[in-house]
Amino acid sequence: MPEITAEGRYAVGAPQELSVDLLIVGAGPTGLFAAYYAGFRGLSTAVVDSLPEAGGQVTAMYPEKMIYDVGGFPAIRGRDLIKGLVEQAAPWNPRYLLGRKAEGLRQAEPGLEVLLDGGDVIRAGAVLITAGIGEFTPRPLPAGDGWLGRGMVHFVPALDAHAGHDVVVVGGGDSAFDWVLALHPVAASVTLVHRRSRFRAADSIVREAQRLGVRLVTDAEVTEMRADSAGQLCEITVQPKGAEPLVLPAQTVVAALGFTADLGPIEDWGLKIDHRAIAVDSTMATARDRVYAAGDVASYPGKVKLIATGFGEAATAVNNIAVALDPEAHLFPGHSSNVE
Repeated sequence: MPEITAEGRYAVGAPQELSVDLLIVGAGPTGLFAAYYAGFRGLSTAVVDSLPEAGGQVTAMYPEKMIYDVGGFPAIRGRDLIKGLVEQAAPWNPRYLLGRKAEGLRQAEPGLEVLLDGGDVIRAGAVLITAGIGEFTPRPLPAGDGWLGRGMVHFVPALDAHAGHDVVVVGGGDSAFDWVLALHPVAASVTLVHRRSRFRAADSIVREAQRLGVRLVTDAEVTEMRADSAGQLCEITVQPKGAEPLVLPAQTVVAALGFTADLGPIEDWGLKIDHRAIAVDSTMATARDRVYAAGDVASYPGKVKLIATGFGEAATAVNNIAVALDPEAHLFPGHSSNVE
């Protein structure tokens, strides 16, 4: 199965148009399952996401982490879940527009038009927003200005890219320790640097890092990053509070300092926004005609934010969209196990 990345996206350049029955905004687990289910319902689809790879937060933040609350899987690695969802949708040929932002929404009877960055226009009978917590931006590492792509990363989609490296992870939360534990088997060394004396991460994963012998440098900050003759990161300086500076070898620095998130241009689409989420009814419809939402971005009383919840909401939304596009269609198409 080829990896779905921005290389196969809709070309940027002179404005172009693409027409589909359903445009899905967000390529995380909910969006990918919606692409499958829309294909099952006979709808043509396109999936747009600002990230360069499919998988949303799972791919960007914890591809190697085990997930335990997806039905049918006692445990499944994040990367494997996304791979399975992409494969599940593949027979229906959804069009992926990755590394692209959905910016504007306007009526275009009988459907909608979504304007992407770069000027491309997607015509769709309906839009399903599955944008998770929205567009998220990593918090910067002050000493890392100008180092992104030269040895500093915020996420680690592929562990092998850092095999044999001296890795320094900066941060003290669950994500920072997840990267520590994931990289430990492949890296030459792993050190964690945190500016406080206490960690925000769960005690269990902190203890696991300690058991593995990972060096934990607390009450300290990275103050300088230096390059080798080829311009790539080779070492950093860490300043512990009240002590002499430490110089550490580092070919990779993972800046896991958390992120900020917002809905971006979607907030201006005429929807009802509730605490950075989109209010929906029981059909997953929003306040705007033919615009639906599912997954973490959708809000209603009693909502529980789980991947499993998003799968059910995606199916509910797609079935109602199918009827909105064709009033002759049945709301419930039957079980997929009955389809030959």
